[in-house]
Amino acid sequence: MGGVLRAEPVWVETFTGLRMERFAKLVKAVRERGGNGPGGGRPWCLPLADRLLLVAVYYRTNLTMRQFAPLFDVSPATVCRVIQRLWPLLALERAPRLVADTERLWIVDGTLIPVRDRKVGASSRNYRFSANVQVIIDADTRLVVAAARPAPGNKADAHVWRESDLPALAAGTTVIADGAYLGTGLIVPHRKRAGRPLLRGQEEDNAEHRRVRARVEHTFARMKNWKILRACRQRGDGLHHAVQAVAAMHNLTMTR
Repeated sequence: MGGVLRAEPVWVETFTGLRMERFAKLVKAVRERGGNGPGGGRPWCLPLADRLLLVAVYYRTNLTMRQFAPLFDVSPATVCRVIQRLWPLLALERAPRLVADTERLWIVDGTLIPVRDRKVGASSRNYRFSANVQVIIDADTRLVVAAARPAPGNKADAHVWRESDLPALAAGTTVIADGAYLGTGLIVPHRKRAGRPLLRGQEEDNAEHRRVRARVEHTFARMKNWKILRACRQRGDGLHHAVQAVAAMHNLTMTR
């Protein structure tokens, strides 16, 4: 074949940020989830490792399938089939809990992701048609614990949080958030009220809260190195699968 990219260390590390041994672990996990199919029928023109790299490069670059196909010497239709076959198998696994939940600290926040699908997004405060994705990370390990299904971007973070499955997941765990989550039962900063300045201890609490909560913003910045999360052209569940896959690869890059 005349394709440029193969599952070799230089390309794997460039487009996934994973060392080859961690990429091999990802390939093994996808194979165990049925990445090679039930058997029978026409075989894939690329081995599983190359197909996984194809999905990673697509998410990383966000090129159109027509632009993307020559990199692997396949047709745009094959690119589409590979992505749609593998993206559910790259879903995020819940980050391991090292100690009791009551001793863990999680951080939640929402991020707006521009989308094309009018059934997924809505006109949002970033002046674009976007979806709101809620993400929980572990404050100590910086691993993504869970990501909710996308909601229209014109919905408030607190509303999206309540409607998602994340509150049930976080039950019994200490979770902090910004002031947009007021009234949700999460730990939020002290509010300033007219004529009632914050006490010194409250200002110090807020400063520490900001310092810790910034970790989720750093996580969003790393995840958005995958350009599919800067402007998603996929429809239906495409954005949801992209977020899950990027979170899973992010966690592998953060694991030592």
